[in-house]
Amino acid sequence: MEQIKSLEQLELLVKEQKTPKMAVAFAQDNDTLLAVHRAVSEKIIDAILVGEENLIIEKCKKLNIPTEMFEIVNEPNEKKSGDVSVKLIVDGKADILMKGLISTPYFLKSILNKEYNLVKKGVVLSHTALIDIATYDKLLIVSDVAMIPYPDISQKIQMINYNIKIAEKLNVFNPKVALISANEKVSEKMQSTIDAAVISKMGDRKQIKGAVIDGPLAIDVALSKKACDIKGLVSPIEGYADVLIFPNIDTGNVFYKTTTILGGAKLAGVVTGTPFPTVLVSRADDDDSKYYSIVLAAALV
Repeated sequence: MEQIKSLEQLELLVKEQKTPKMAVAFAQDNDTLLAVHRAVSEKIIDAILVGEENLIIEKCKKLNIPTEMFEIVNEPNEKKSGDVSVKLIVDGKADILMKGLISTPYFLKSILNKEYNLVKKGVVLSHTALIDIATYDKLLIVSDVAMIPYPDISQKIQMINYNIKIAEKLNVFNPKVALISANEKVSEKMQSTIDAAVISKMGDRKQIKGAVIDGPLAIDVALSKKACDIKGLVSPIEGYADVLIFPNIDTGNVFYKTTTILGGAKLAGVVTGTPFPTVLVSRADDDDSKYYSIVLAAALV
């Protein structure tokens, strides 16, 4: 199978599959409506919009979006819109959940509602961004840029396992996973280097299966063979990582926003650890990012 190396290639793959249905919580902002309209038009998904019905209709008219292409569920309360959207998943009426204008805390509380017991004890909710950068000849899978402030070793291992499964959807088997830090030397003063060394050794001993894992690695040697050669670093990643695991949310978030704002990268973002594909991108992300996030979620159904 040919490796999926761009979001456009992933889009073509998804179009060949069965069309899933997506519930959108508080679906009343322009970029979300534009992204969902595009995804429905391209037959990526069918959609149920949950939110203030009159406002959704009003915005659709201004955007020249025909409302008859969606099912609309009227729920003007922001918090309740999340609950209603998750209930659609629980009842089997939708396959994918998407965050619209609803705040992230409300959105996650709806997913973690104990009444539904969707997320089992010990399961970590994380976030994965799929980044398409013109200067890198394949898709980069990165975590965590949006949810876990300071992931510990256990959380990083779960993040790696989630991303191995996402890599498989891109026809990338045994992906190269780089554990990012400020340098390649293990230092007792830098917890991220210690975590990375432990996880790398676990990978060597096949305690984590399905990936080539190395770290600590600075970002340059993770993504550049030339940087490895200059530094004299021998690593199984060879400057050609498929997956980047960041030491904290600060570095991850700065990396992904820098690649998009200054590097012109395209991106998709999903929550990982949920029992159903869940689209979560920043409310400030454009409709293009939200569209490709829907594409990624559809690939994960």
